[in-house]
Amino acid sequence: MKNLTITVDEETLQWARIEAARRGSSVSRLVGEMLAEHREKTSDYERARQAFLARGPFRTTGKRKPYPSREEIYDREIFRRYERSDL
Repeated sequence: MKNLTITVDEETLQWARIEAARRGSSVSRLVGEMLAEHREKTSDYERARQAFLARGPFRTTGKRKPYPSREEIYDREIFRRYERSDL
């Protein structure tokens, strides 16, 4: 483990002390866990972004199809169930 010195305002430090005590941890460990969690979320986002971009561009050429009508969109079993019930 490496040490890290940070500067925070008094209000943030007070919150960190209370939160660490609530979790039964130290402020140092709390900040370390928060940074690790942020790193993991960032990594997950970056992986998802790369997977999306790897799919390539959408095809926009070829024969155009008309948009479906409102009736075609809402003519599905899930919506017919609600028509028959007494909501």
